[in-house]
Amino acid sequence: MPPALVRRFPGTEGGAPLPRLYRPEEVAEALGCSAWWVKDRARRGLIPHTRVGRAYRFTAAHLVEIVRLHEERPKRSFSSAPKGPASTSPPAARTRAAQSSRPTTAATTGHLRARPPRRTQYETVV
Repeated sequence: MPPALVRRFPGTEGGAPLPRLYRPEEVAEALGCSAWWVKDRARRGLIPHTRVGRAYRFTAAHLVEIVRLHEERPKRSFSSAPKGPASTSPPAARTRAAQSSRPTTAATTGHLRARPPRRTQYETVV
């Protein structure tokens, strides 16, 4: 980029370049979410941002921090996973097996009763 086109901080020796500021729409496109989500999280102070007037602006460092904040790590490592046939079965099969071992009670097998309509539930005094 020609030196005349590079923006510099005013009053700095040697002139450090200004960071590129991204609009919420550009951030949303990069993150694969809606601009509404980006603005809502910035308004609530849940993601780092800069306010320029009433507008939200984001630097490249803000984008990196947003990604880091919403990163999900595995709950457990593969080395500590239980070994055996239960770990190779699909999750639905494990869930059904766990549910079948629970005892059934009368409350869970009984029929549901509808609540009476409000007009007969409360009698009005005339």
